[in-house]
Amino acid sequence: MNPIQLFDTESSTFTYILVAPGDNDAVIIDPVERHRERDLQHLQRLGLKLRYVLETHAHADHVTSAGRLCELTGAVAAVPGGCGIAGAGMQLGDGDVIGFGKGEEIRVLHTPGHTAGSMSYVWRGNVFTGDTLLIDGCGRTDFQSGSADALYDSVNDKLFALPDDTLMWPGHDYKGQAVSTIGWEKRNNARLANRSRADFVQLMAGLNLPKPKLIDVAVPANQNLGLPRHGA
Repeated sequence: MNPIQLFDTESSTFTYILVAPGDNDAVIIDPVERHRERDLQHLQRLGLKLRYVLETHAHADHVTSAGRLCELTGAVAAVPGGCGIAGAGMQLGDGDVIGFGKGEEIRVLHTPGHTAGSMSYVWRGNVFTGDTLLIDGCGRTDFQSGSADALYDSVNDKLFALPDDTLMWPGHDYKGQAVSTIGWEKRNNARLANRSRADFVQLMAGLNLPKPKLIDVAVPANQNLGLPRHGA
């Protein structure tokens, strides 16, 4: 089954549901709190059992529903080990494999740059890149221990090393696009294709982007899986 792609118009965030073929096990990637009921209804409608909730990083533009989804479904939260996300059942590292269903495997790639802990996930010819690689772009590198040098290496050494026909599913899109391929991004990505490291670092340093509106609320919340902290 192809990934189920869902969208949050407020933060332009994609959420993905992966379903094990021939089984009812499911995994959700980057769920958004305001759409928790929508996502639960998708699972119920399709007769799915949520096994894992995956985060690509500690988001700065929305609050995750990971904690509540795990409470409601019995799923396990699996998060990047370098993002300071407490309370998760699994702290992931580069090269880890998440198994679900009848022999399904999700391969974990540590792809820092947007944040120091950012992860991408590879499953059945698909890669879910979070904010590391976007369609014709990439995530910003100017906060949360971001690094243009690290992002350049993550994309070129890990993501662009995947087969060209790998479907690339980003964490966000702001231009009405949904999916790309690694081969297309390698040849055409406006920020990264055929660009030297020095040129890329200079480009990213000159973006001068505004601070995300929700960063002061979202990051602490997401480091607690979106759940209220005791005493808060």
